Amino acid sequence: MIHPELVIASGNAGKLKEFQQLFAETEIRIHPQSQYDVPEAIEDGLSFIENAIIKARNAARHTGLPAIADDSGLEVEALNGAPGIYSARFNEDANGVRTSDEANNEKLLSLLKGKPESERAASFVCALAFMRHEKDPSPVVCVARWDGIILAEPRGTNGFGYDPLFYLPDYSCASAELDRVVKNRISHRGQALQLLLAQLNDLGLTA
Repeated sequence: MIHPELVIASGNAGKLKEFQQLFAETEIRIHPQSQYDVPEAIEDGLSFIENAIIKARNAARHTGLPAIADDSGLEVEALNGAPGIYSARFNEDANGVRTSDEANNEKLLSLLKGKPESERAASFVCALAFMRHEKDPSPVVCVARWDGIILAEPRGTNGFGYDPLFYLPDYSCASAELDRVVKNRISHRGQALQLLLAQLNDLGLTA
């Protein structure tokens, strides 16, 4: 059985809110790593999976608790998968400082300016890593994708990041226009968490 309390290896307020909502129906209590003054991990991996493991290990090391880390981002086909693992810092300034979500969105729109809908396919990708402790030799890793199309202008006020630009044809709206409950069920993060909880249960770690 896993520890009834887990640390979430993220300082992103939007992600933390989603995790709290997603874990609300479980008996597991989650805490942000900021509660333990965990220093930010150096995300020098070359994939979502590598970075998720790096962040989970860092949080477990500094808290002594099992940790879950998310590394996620947007892959745009016309940009050869960019911004990818650099989604949060897509438009960082000359000093390497991350700028706002709005600045990232503006850069994405400028790169896709003039491209037809057929060339604006994109996917949100989420990799989740669970580590029982910092030296866990077999982290549980789950990856999920959420397909959509990049809009020509933002829509909606819910969500964060690229949500206002991510259009879902099956729902005829942007991610930022979705009801919170619906988004948590169908999003890349929601899908990945359901996969993770199922794997932990199969391994006897939640019973």
